Amino acid sequence: MARMSYLSAIERYEEHQHLIHDLLLSILASIQTSLKNQQNYQQLVEQYPFLELQYCLNGQGIQQGHNVCFKRQYYRELAHKGAGQDLSTRPYFLLASSNEDAHFTSPYISTATKHLCISAVKLIQTDNQDNHYLVVDVCLTELIEFILGDTQRANMTPYFKAGYGLIVSCLFCLVIYLLFKVFDGMFSLLLGKQGQSDPIQPFTIIIFVTLALAIFDLGKTILEEEILMHKDIFRHSSTRRTITRFISTILIAVSIEALLTMFKAALGQVEYVIPAVLMMFAVVGLLLALAVYVYLGAKAEDVLMQVQRLKTKQ
Repeated sequence: MARMSYLSAIERYEEHQHLIHDLLLSILASIQTSLKNQQNYQQLVEQYPFLELQYCLNGQGIQQGHNVCFKRQYYRELAHKGAGQDLSTRPYFLLASSNEDAHFTSPYISTATKHLCISAVKLIQTDNQDNHYLVVDVCLTELIEFILGDTQRANMTPYFKAGYGLIVSCLFCLVIYLLFKVFDGMFSLLLGKQGQSDPIQPFTIIIFVTLALAIFDLGKTILEEEILMHKDIFRHSSTRRTITRFISTILIAVSIEALLTMFKAALGQVEYVIPAVLMMFAVVGLLLALAVYVYLGAKAEDVLMQVQRLKTKQ
């Protein structure tokens, strides 16, 4: 399960925009009151791990002092830099200088940290009654995780990936073993060692191929869903997608096995007729259950989205 994608972060930002702005307003006020108290300032930074940079601009948009870097991974590159740079053309400064209210940028890719962030800017007055602007940059993906209560799970993501990676490796090793059995059986079949004495041998090879295909598809699904792609556990569509792909893999494998069993019955092994028919019924049952699940899940999510839109309008 990868960290939140930019598209998901922007969608969540649009949903919770008012809540995010209120939170950033309180953080700006807390930073302003904590600038002279190092202990309170440090507690504020630890409480909000999504904070990245803080700096101050004068009335002409010139940065006063160096950047204050909240994250250690950016400290060497960003701290003790930026003093004197002209930021008067930045959109947030143009908005803030024309209105005394606090302003927030739309999500953008930061030139400093190279990932998605938003900036909050607030007008402050110094002891000399000069206008200055306090600017704070925050990581949008970490901010969304914070307001959703998903920070601890997100921090455990590398360990989850390692576990899923181990499982996928075992599945792919099993696929390699099954393919070895397939090629061994095909080699024996081509040399005529077992083709005449065992007419079922070709079907045995097909069964191994089918199992290898099903296990490979299962491993591929786990690799994509749990390691390479972001899974939003707060959206039912994400879980429905995973279950649909998993059941589809089982359906393909069972369908092929039912067909092969029917072929065996057609070759004279009548004891396979009933198992083949039962497997066909199992495929039909799984397909119907999957259709009902997808339909009801989509209807439920549509209702939830309508409720969220009504709350947003209110």
